Amino acid sequence: MSLKGVRRQIQCKFQSILPSSRRRKWDRSSSDELSSARESGYYSQQALRPPSLDAPLDALFDTLRDEQNDAKDRMELESTMNYLSSNLGVNIENAELFVALELLQVPAIGEITRKGYIEGWKNANVEPNHKEHAKHLQTLVAALPRDTALFKKVYKYAFIGGREKDQKALSLENALVYWDMLFAPPGIPWKNQHRDWLALWKAFLAEKWTRSVNRDMWNMVLEFAFKSMDDDTLSFWNEDGAWPSVIDDFVQWCKAKGIGKSEQMDVDGE
Repeated sequence: MSLKGVRRQIQCKFQSILPSSRRRKWDRSSSDELSSARESGYYSQQALRPPSLDAPLDALFDTLRDEQNDAKDRMELESTMNYLSSNLGVNIENAELFVALELLQVPAIGEITRKGYIEGWKNANVEPNHKEHAKHLQTLVAALPRDTALFKKVYKYAFIGGREKDQKALSLENALVYWDMLFAPPGIPWKNQHRDWLALWKAFLAEKWTRSVNRDMWNMVLEFAFKSMDDDTLSFWNEDGAWPSVIDDFVQWCKAKGIGKSEQMDVDGE
């Protein structure tokens, strides 16, 4: 199946991502109201605590569920897709989707749980309504290409949220689609002024790799990506390093094509 065909499949299955619950900012009472409260004897530590968001978020989650087709504490595919596209305006064709996945801590493609929704939006510390949720999500998306810590968190969670139910690894087809989405705007492109490393990586896999992608491989590709963007010679790599064998094979494949040879090797060859 072509990557375009896989992407279409992912778009359908990926309708299972909802932004997690966030904590609403507490709007403190005016000084006049506080003074009045003190005088009436109701001013206390309890009054200073922000109201719990659990109840309004719980109620909001119920408005998103399909009573007939969804489980009590879970949004299924159709409800999830409607929430993402209609309420949050998520673009499911790029890294924006994975920002939502991580935010909501979705357990698998096509499913959003009540717990993930409530806890996610509580932690976001925004008002419990779709408008503020969508605004917060777009703030995260805008920060993604500049905030490497955020990007790494989103990338690593894509392995969890992007898996099929009960699967321990990603299929190679899906992993290729996810790399295309993550290593492109609004994510961080895996390239520099000299090399399009993502294109090289995909060409290598097409020639040499047919197996699925486990968590270690997925995470180490991220580490290799950042290092290779900083060092075209791949001098950070050595045979005794802790890289998975597929990365070792990729480096050897690159060097066989004259890519990533060290300066010392170039000197020796003169």
